[in-house]
Amino acid sequence: MGQTLFLKEDKTVSFGEKLAASQQFMVLFQEGMDLVSRAAGYLDGEGREEAKLLPRPAAVAYAVESMRLTTRLMQAASWLLLQRAVNEGELTRAEATAEKRRIRLSEQNVVSNKDVLAKLPPRLRDLIGLSLRLQARIIHLDLLIYKSRDTRANGKMPQSPVEHQIELLRAALAAPRVPSPTM
Repeated sequence: MGQTLFLKEDKTVSFGEKLAASQQFMVLFQEGMDLVSRAAGYLDGEGREEAKLLPRPAAVAYAVESMRLTTRLMQAASWLLLQRAVNEGELTRAEATAEKRRIRLSEQNVVSNKDVLAKLPPRLRDLIGLSLRLQARIIHLDLLIYKSRDTRANGKMPQSPVEHQIELLRAALAAPRVPSPTM
């Protein structure tokens, strides 16, 4: 199933925009904001105490991964708040597109190797895993909303992989044949 349903040549319905305005988005929004709150509470409280007890390599990994967790969640929260502003009529989709350029929404994985990661407190590892899943969901939704929007704005309709292969075949068959050299 594609990301955009074509109704007419000039009228499309974006599944991403529909999803961003749905109850499912509000569930994602709430999950994301709850995760931000839980992570902040942990890192400012229990997490600090746990970090003090870690051996040096794990303490360094804790510092790195907690900073990456915080960055990942701040990006997610900014994106979620921006989409909610569109849903509530505070911003138009075009204004959100312009504002979205300030949000560095990118896939950001853990950098610690799995042996060191295993030595981190279980609660931090859980928060990291939840944040990575949230990040993946947001990036997917972002692509559905903004990539299809960019495609429509450029006047290009998304091409299916089959259409692309057919065009390549047509081009290959239409190319002038160059006689092979004879010996």
